[in-house]
Amino acid sequence: MIKPIDEMLKLWAEEMHDPGVAGGGYAGGNLLAMMMANKGEMIRGTRGSRVLLDRVGELDLIVNGLPEQQKEVVTEHYLNRDSEPAQKYRHCRCSRNTFYLRLHVAHQTIQARLMRRVA
Repeated sequence: MIKPIDEMLKLWAEEMHDPGVAGGGYAGGNLLAMMMANKGEMIRGTRGSRVLLDRVGELDLIVNGLPEQQKEVVTEHYLNRDSEPAQKYRHCRCSRNTFYLRLHVAHQTIQARLMRRVA
């Protein structure tokens, strides 16, 4: 795993998909709905997030654009907090090693796409 990407994805999971907020985080992860609810104002995450909402939204777009196997592993790893690791592997229909290999490749893909956006 790539540690900075791992931390960003943990914050993404908290900010965009918080199970403690009705309907998920910020209007179910929809930035437009969140802006409408806040009368057009962008508001930082309530947990003192180091990643601003625009960065979290950008990361959400990148995750949703990942190849299906990578997206499945990322969402299972970061959003399915209640499952045991073996359940996560079974859900993704792969072994432990394959699961973490796909997760690492997803981290590399996300890092490359973030770097491309910055350039």
